[in-house]
Amino acid sequence: MLKLLLWSLAGLVAFFVVIQAVPYGRQHTNPPARVEPTWDSPQTRALAARACYDCHSNETVWPWYSNVAPISWLVQSDVDRGRMELNFSAWDNPPKEPGESAEKVLESEMPMWYYTAAQPKAALPVEETQALIRGLEATLGTESRTGEREAGNSERRR
Repeated sequence: MLKLLLWSLAGLVAFFVVIQAVPYGRQHTNPPARVEPTWDSPQTRALAARACYDCHSNETVWPWYSNVAPISWLVQSDVDRGRMELNFSAWDNPPKEPGESAEKVLESEMPMWYYTAAQPKAALPVEETQALIRGLEATLGTESRTGEREAGNSERRR
C-alpha cells in the first residue's frame, strides 16, 4: 500500500512538473491604458481599482502564482475574459452594456469568490460594496431587469 502511495505521489509530482511546460498562462501583458470612463468620484475609481482592475483593466497585478500551472491558466483566462467583457483602461471602446457591471456586483457575481479568497483586498465590506454599486451606476448607467438602459454619465458622453 505504501509503495502504491509513493508511486502515486511521484506521478503527481511528475505531472505537475510536466504541465509547467505548457506556455499558456504566463504571457502577462498590460497594454497601455488608453481612456478611462469619466468617474463620478475618485472614491468610485479607487474602489473599482481595488476590486475590479486586476481583471477589468490593463493595470493587472500578476501575483507569483499566476506563473504556476494550472493556476496560471485560470488567472490568464479570467483576465482575458474580464478585459474582453469590460475594460476600464480601454473606454474608447466601451462595452455594449456597461450598466451590467453594477448589477453583477449587486448580485455578488463579481468579484469572483476565488479571486477574493486569493486577493482579500478585493473583498469590499458591505458599505464599500454599496458605494461601488452606486458609483458604477452613476458613472456607467444602469440596466433595468428588462435590459433597457437607464441614463448615466456614459449616456451623456455618447
